[in-house]
Amino acid sequence: MKAFFKHKNGLIGGAMIGFIFVVALAAFFWTPYNPLAINLHIRLQPPSATHWLGTDEFGRDVLSRVMAGAAASGTVALLSVISAVGLGLFMGVVAGFFRNWVDRVLMAINDTLLAFPGILFALGVMMIVGANKWGIIIALGLAYTPTVVRVVRGTVLSIREKEYVEASRMIGNSELVTMLRHVLPNCAAPVAVLTTSMVGWVLLSESALSFLGLGVPPPAPTWGNMLASSRQYMQSAVWLSLAPGLCIALTLLGINLLGDAVRDKLDPRMVVA
Repeated sequence: MKAFFKHKNGLIGGAMIGFIFVVALAAFFWTPYNPLAINLHIRLQPPSATHWLGTDEFGRDVLSRVMAGAAASGTVALLSVISAVGLGLFMGVVAGFFRNWVDRVLMAINDTLLAFPGILFALGVMMIVGANKWGIIIALGLAYTPTVVRVVRGTVLSIREKEYVEASRMIGNSELVTMLRHVLPNCAAPVAVLTTSMVGWVLLSESALSFLGLGVPPPAPTWGNMLASSRQYMQSAVWLSLAPGLCIALTLLGINLLGDAVRDKLDPRMVVA
């Protein structure tokens, strides 16, 4: 951890993501105003001492909605990544370790899913499960699972030929014990690097789906649907699009900086300064 935080990108990215995480966590318990409360008397007011980021077309406080949107978008992104990594780890480890017909069947399924662009596959899944919070989590989780499977399988194919895996078999450990005790833990480094990148990909995909009206349904705020609703006010109320847009951009920047630091510290091929 000491070496990690000496990394400039890791320090900056960690601070940015940490701040956004604190804001999202706080939004579960407190926001300056009710993010759903409508007050048409103060609609489209510019930023002021009362409303720091102004109000939207229904008189709702933009700062409160940005905070609530951070909680909603962050929850969707994290749960989607957790589901994708969990399913991808299982399929990748099983396919790479056991090989034979298991590998062929799982990789045939995976390659079929991988043939579809992630966002289009997510759209197709959401047509089946519905456009809601849990629907978008399932859709994005399934859309990004094939990428995890490919990375994990390639890592396992290399690890299963190592001497310590053969030694585990020779001392009488079962295939399951060998896989869980010696193979799976050694997949941690590439999966950790991939996970940091995936959080950014999923957050951007969730924002795009919400922008298209297929994410968390209004009036619940997410950064994507806030951007979608601000389109017709781009010239008259620019703050409506700037607030969620900057939040998405800064979050992606923080995740990418953090991902660079994780890659540099976990990849043995990188030269550590």
